[in-house]
Amino acid sequence: METIPLPILITVLVICILTSGFFSGSETSLMSINRYRLKTRAQKGQRSARMAQQLLERPDRLIGLILLLNNIAQALIPMLLLAIAQRTLGNPESAILVATIGTALLIFIFSESMPKTLGALNPERLALPAAFVYWPILKLFGWLIDIVNFVGNRMIRLLGVSPEEAAQHSLSTEELRTVVAEAGAMIPQRHQRMLLSILDLEKGTVEDIMVPRNEIVGVDVSLSWEQIREQIISTQHTRLPLFSGSIDELVGVIHVRRLMPMLADNKLDTKSLIELAKEPYFIPEGTPLNQQLLNFQNQKRRIGFVVDEYGDIQGLVTLEDILEEVVGEFTSDPATRIKNVYADPDGSYRMSGSVTLRSLNRSLGWKLPTDGPKTVNGLLLEKLENIPQAGRQVEIGGYLFEITETRSNAVRATRVRPPAKMTEKKKKKAG
Repeated sequence: METIPLPILITVLVICILTSGFFSGSETSLMSINRYRLKTRAQKGQRSARMAQQLLERPDRLIGLILLLNNIAQALIPMLLLAIAQRTLGNPESAILVATIGTALLIFIFSESMPKTLGALNPERLALPAAFVYWPILKLFGWLIDIVNFVGNRMIRLLGVSPEEAAQHSLSTEELRTVVAEAGAMIPQRHQRMLLSILDLEKGTVEDIMVPRNEIVGVDVSLSWEQIREQIISTQHTRLPLFSGSIDELVGVIHVRRLMPMLADNKLDTKSLIELAKEPYFIPEGTPLNQQLLNFQNQKRRIGFVVDEYGDIQGLVTLEDILEEVVGEFTSDPATRIKNVYADPDGSYRMSGSVTLRSLNRSLGWKLPTDGPKTVNGLLLEKLENIPQAGRQVEIGGYLFEITETRSNAVRATRVRPPAKMTEKKKKKAG
């Protein structure tokens, strides 16, 4: 290097430092880039994103290439710095000391710390352009990297790690829920709630949202035709189950809209009504809501009857019930979002014993236990271990339940006072 002019040595030194900084920063940015955002860009046709995605399919090859290039650049820095120091200082001992300290500082600041910090803070800005550099180099010298990585990968496998499997990144349900919850302004709040509700479907079962059997509205075909006709005309539902005497004697399900023209022309009677009924669809208890949503789609059904292990009907579930778990009910007043729940001015709520705990937690923001009974009635009976009398009070999880009506061995109505802090918070929001 004695014959090389000093300005050229300094220029080459700067180039080596900048090149090493590029290798270090691009390595950090490529390893920390959001893989799902990168995949989205690649699907939209962005060339650099496609290149980066393919480079990251084998991170061992990419890291091997970057380290090889970076080591070459960093190996030249002390040699160049020593030659420059000898030219300028003259004293060999001083030149070695300056070159050693200078190398450590230059590599630490400009080749490692600063570029890696920039790469971690803004990975896309460096990773995507770097893909254009590494892609052709890896195509040309990939064979050399494979030879170097062969020994390293064999040693990695001894530790029980496969480079191919490590390249595949997947999120668990809980991790995905965290990603959605922390998306911030990138996803509107309402959309966040819907996405989280979709993820929560797997936590619920059909018993959580079903209409209990004693509240199923249907048509008893054992009655006279005039009574049957009146039930059909006065119903507020679009689909009605047909049964004979009891819901256990289920005949089928009818779509009310199909019957109206025949009723208007007096062409309908009990026999033709039963013939028009569609065969009932049964759902085993314990079926997760996300699975049942798919079952409704596959079976082309919108209504099903939940049965226990003995085949007895426990309740009724509709497609709309599951969809409301995702999008919420179609009312704006929180006090009227749940059927048979009424808010009083003092902050308490009057409700039927058949109201599900899941619906209360979701619509009112309560935290009632849902790992046992599914309804208010079931929760109270489990806590009290008997059929309580009207006027009985019990506290569960900070919620004060006052039983106002019991009938047919069940709690028919109750008044609930949520914890004071929760009531104050709701008042502040209302204000």
